[in-house]
Amino acid sequence: MADYYTQRQRARVLRSQATDAERCLWHRIRRRQLLGVQFYRQRPWGPYIVDFLAPAAKLVVEIDGGQHFQSEGLAYDHRRDTWMHAQGLRVLRFDNRQVLLETDAVLERLRAVLAEQRAAARLASPLTPLRKRRGELELE
Repeated sequence: MADYYTQRQRARVLRSQATDAERCLWHRIRRRQLLGVQFYRQRPWGPYIVDFLAPAAKLVVEIDGGQHFQSEGLAYDHRRDTWMHAQGLRVLRFDNRQVLLETDAVLERLRAVLAEQRAAARLASPLTPLRKRRGELELE
């Protein structure tokens, strides 16, 4: 496993060498443009560097080139996704072509997943009691 410092350097290189698909998606999700969710790109996470990470939503977005569809790439992605799921992260994968030619559909899928996670989080959190305002009497 590479140390964190080495991973940060590698992530910096990957950010500077982004693919057209990565640049296209980044342009649409950076600066909290998608439902106010903060995304980071080429972010070290454990032994991996993920394409896009929304830590508050526990979401990883991967943009896959052709090498991901060969048997070795598929096996690596499976191991990686299994590790991410064990960390409590959801992984969404899109191929370069989808991002470049169907950008709105990709963004709609991301919106749907983020909205679904928000709704689930609201249902899972206990209702907080209303706080008493200063000067109000408590009735028994």
